[in-house]
Amino acid sequence: MKENKYDDNIFFQKYSQMSRSQQGLAGAGEWETLRKLLLDFKDKRVLDLGCGYGWHCIYAMEHGASSVVGVDISHKMLEVAKEKTHFPQVEYKCCAIEDVEFPEESFDVILSSLAFHYVADYEILVKKIYRILKSGGKLVFTVEHPVFTAYGTQDWYYNEKGEILHFPVDNYYYEGKRTAVFLGEKVTKYHRTLTTYLNTLLSNGFIINHIVEPQPPENMMNIPTMQDEMRRPMMLIVSANKKVDR
Repeated sequence: MKENKYDDNIFFQKYSQMSRSQQGLAGAGEWETLRKLLLDFKDKRVLDLGCGYGWHCIYAMEHGASSVVGVDISHKMLEVAKEKTHFPQVEYKCCAIEDVEFPEESFDVILSSLAFHYVADYEILVKKIYRILKSGGKLVFTVEHPVFTAYGTQDWYYNEKGEILHFPVDNYYYEGKRTAVFLGEKVTKYHRTLTTYLNTLLSNGFIINHIVEPQPPENMMNIPTMQDEMRRPMMLIVSANKKVDR
């Protein structure tokens, strides 16, 4: 059974206290960078894989999308999403993102925010996305950066005074399962290299448009510990298009 940590009561309560949960897109440090990579949503059919609270689904509708489907494995996340969403054109489905089934070329745009690193087989997911994306359609996703996922613990090394020394990067080329501690709870994630993230797209018919390692925005630099986020990349953003049929 695929892990569904977000339906754990304790974990979900901790997640609900995060700034990105309470403030929405404005509370996500990568949002300003991601927003610039999103195209005009007008009259587009949109799929959000790992939609969580539905923030991106709502944003797409506010910017002219004709319809949006949000998919998430967590019932608790979708309950919140449904409460926040007031567009009848948005449909939410409870399902693991790698298990979604839609007809070919169902969507003009497919989005995913910080979800692909929970998927064991990335290439199968990419192939599925290619099939359900229309010719020329756009894929934009964010994942935890391979530098961030490589060692597994996703925590700094500290000295005896509890001060940060450095961030560990080890076993980079050994892809696969990692056990991380997120919000004080053990969570299973999957590490893969930058080469795998990008070449899997290229070998499955995508054209890569942008690769971005987002830095914390200036307006968040006064938040405690945010300066340390400049010491190593935490996220990766990729924008790609399905090749146009000739």
